[in-house]
Amino acid sequence: MAKIGVLSSDPTVRAKAAELKKELQMLVRTIVDDDDYIIHTIDQAKDVLCALRELKFSKRSTAATTTSSLKLHKVVSCPEEFRCPLSKELMRDPVILASGQTYDRPFIQKWLNAGNRTCPRTQQVLSYTVLTPNHLIREMISQWCKSQGIELPNAVQYGKEEGVNEAERNHFFSLMEKLSATLPEQKEAAKELRLLTKKMPSFRGLFGESVDAIPQLLTPLSGSKSQSGVHPDLQEDVITTLLNLSIHDSNKKLVAETPMVIPLLMEALRSGTIETRSNAAAALFTLSAHDSNKALIGKSGALKPLIDLLDEGHPLAMKDVASAIFNLCIIHENKARAVRDGAVRVILKKIMDGVLVDELLAILAMLSTHQRAVEEMGELGAVPCLLCIVRESTCERKKENCIAILHTVCLNDRTKWKALKEEESTHGTMSKLAKVGTPRAKRKANGILERLRRAVNITHTA
Repeated sequence: MAKIGVLSSDPTVRAKAAELKKELQMLVRTIVDDDDYIIHTIDQAKDVLCALRELKFSKRSTAATTTSSLKLHKVVSCPEEFRCPLSKELMRDPVILASGQTYDRPFIQKWLNAGNRTCPRTQQVLSYTVLTPNHLIREMISQWCKSQGIELPNAVQYGKEEGVNEAERNHFFSLMEKLSATLPEQKEAAKELRLLTKKMPSFRGLFGESVDAIPQLLTPLSGSKSQSGVHPDLQEDVITTLLNLSIHDSNKKLVAETPMVIPLLMEALRSGTIETRSNAAAALFTLSAHDSNKALIGKSGALKPLIDLLDEGHPLAMKDVASAIFNLCIIHENKARAVRDGAVRVILKKIMDGVLVDELLAILAMLSTHQRAVEEMGELGAVPCLLCIVRESTCERKKENCIAILHTVCLNDRTKWKALKEEESTHGTMSKLAKVGTPRAKRKANGILERLRRAVNITHTA
């Protein structure tokens, strides 16, 4: 380890490296937390990584033993955001848990397989156990590894599961046949498929091997025009199996494009038990991770039952529903559909009631790029509510989304400037945020302050 110390003997070089690493950490946090900065910040992060690479390259020893020690040192000293909170090691296959925390797949999967249903870091009870690939962090880790001369194992190979054997394959086909048999056999088969697709990724993969597998799975639900006559347990097991299948990246497009899937998920949102409705929302969220599926799900009319379920406000389903709506509204055409289907009214009501404020503010901020949504926010009294959150909340993300929405609403409607002026005069809310907020919040707050100053100058001139 003495040789490694020689590489950092120059205080100037050591200070520069520390400065670059600190900047990289800030950029990674911004990328994860701030959609508004993603493209620009990724470019900045790449530049920092390149600078770090050059710094490391200029210090590299020619001795083989030293090179080996260096690689070990680089992994040990990787940015904290790239480490799995469980293993404390560089992540090879980062995935996002329902709590929003990112972990390395094998370690969080082991945690879940042990029967745990909480987030190891936050202790939050998980509303679902879907693991969503964090492609952004994966790419950043890959770029960092390249800049450091470290080989990162392929994610598929790293988390590879054993394939099914012949007996298991035959059992799978047997279960699929039972789905067309009597009700007791359907219930038995659906229950087992739900458990197998939860525990064994290889069984999820089997559904992608046959074009008939998913339609067969849906047989118990698609036999009648309405699911009101379907046994609740049977409906829940089939819908949850669809959720399990949608976790498999290679299944997402196949599942969503199977003709009956989205209509049956929509029906489950309306008529199922609360567990079924929650899992149907989670399935739509997971499927919408694939870009082409966002448009397909939106065109199918799924936003309306999601918004209706959000309006009902059942605690078990709220987080899954909000996640699905957020994902779908990333594309512009779905924003218009959400606004048409009453999303602004429902979301504002929940925020005013203090329900799921952080998640719903993020959706509202996304919808604020739609003209009619902005008009509705003004009409429904969003400004006083948002000002109160900015003033009283300690959460930077909430403040940032609020000030971004306020900026848009008030640019659209000059009558709302009076409320902002009074808020600033009484509490100095915008001035405080312009000094201590996130970069985006500072920009929006300064924009509002500049408008207020112009309005005062115009009044004085007149």
